Amino acid sequence: MNIEKMRRVEVHSLTQRLTTYIKKMKGETIFKSRLNYVDLLISSFGCLLAMSMISVIAISIGYPMALGPLGASCLLIFGAHNGPFSQPRHIIGGHLIATLAALIIWNIFDGSFFIIGITLAVVIILMVLTGTIHPPAAASAIVAINSGAGWGFIACMIICSIFLVIISLFYNNLFQSRRYPKYW
Repeated sequence: MNIEKMRRVEVHSLTQRLTTYIKKMKGETIFKSRLNYVDLLISSFGCLLAMSMISVIAISIGYPMALGPLGASCLLIFGAHNGPFSQPRHIIGGHLIATLAALIIWNIFDGSFFIIGITLAVVIILMVLTGTIHPPAAASAIVAINSGAGWGFIACMIICSIFLVIISLFYNNLFQSRRYPKYW
């Protein structure tokens, strides 16, 4: 009798923990965004300008694969210019650290699926420790190792990242409602 009671308690406890775990996935509230159409147009046009200029640079030096991570950086720097991951330190430092770490790991351990996962884990640790978290930079690391871009890819990412920040400095500050950067 006592053993049966213990089993019921264990099953009930497991069910309760599983229910609590599933409820966490529900979220807290429904996100409702108010669109500011003028700001949306300003952001879109800034993205258009920056991406057009950066495309010329990346393609002319032979690294068109850099455009994916840089396009994601454009989205952050113009669409969420006040966000912490959109600041210059995060953009330039994140791309530098992620690309450098990826190429070093890839050259030491050669390529495998497991090494891709390790590379991303190392990149996350390094970006957190250096205060340069920039999600598109993680994509830079993956592009660097999956495309076999080589060491020249670092130069492309840094040149384009710096250019992106410069464009954003001039463009975002043209408008009274915007201020970039919040910090360096």
